Amino acid sequence: MKILLLEDDTVLADILVDFLQEEYSVTHTYSMKKALVLSEKINYDLYIFDINVPDGDGITLLKELRSFNDETPTIFITAFHDTQHLKKAFESGANDFIKKPFDLEELTQRIENIKRHFGLSSLVEIASGIVFDTQNHIVRKKETSQHISNKESACLHYLYKNRHRVVSVDEMLQNLWEYDEMPSGDAVRTLIKDLRKYVGKEHILNIRGEGYRFE
Repeated sequence: MKILLLEDDTVLADILVDFLQEEYSVTHTYSMKKALVLSEKINYDLYIFDINVPDGDGITLLKELRSFNDETPTIFITAFHDTQHLKKAFESGANDFIKKPFDLEELTQRIENIKRHFGLSSLVEIASGIVFDTQNHIVRKKETSQHISNKESACLHYLYKNRHRVVSVDEMLQNLWEYDEMPSGDAVRTLIKDLRKYVGKEHILNIRGEGYRFE
């Protein structure tokens, strides 16, 4: 699991990076602008943002990311304890909020909760009787196991993580391919066609003129 950490407190940042890297791949930056650039280049699984950083704030950053349909789950860490900042954090699209000082075990539990909710564990029950092994790219359905390609796996995982909304073909192209290798929309439609064979047409709906939604 890839985590982008935005934190300008050098002591706390070092502690968090050392702690998180025991289990996850962590990219750390002190800068909001740098975090924005990194988020465009790498498809992260989780954002952990401080609210106040030298060149801006995490809330503004998340608003901008959400405006580009970036639905990556996000945890804010902050020294603010007032409800006004809490409200702004969730209005910007945050999924959780942790107040400084905090115990590392509390952060662990919040990350685990995010993983369960967004299907970030290696084994995910994406529908009744269907288990998706995201690490080994296997779909298990009843007594059968189907190995799928890395790109099919990435597509299925993206649809599942965004299962509460319609995902357009353009959005999938932008998030599943690098800019210099981006194919036509036919590549997405082919992936969807194959994935529907594995998990069932009833779980990947074609919303005419808009895109696809996982049910």
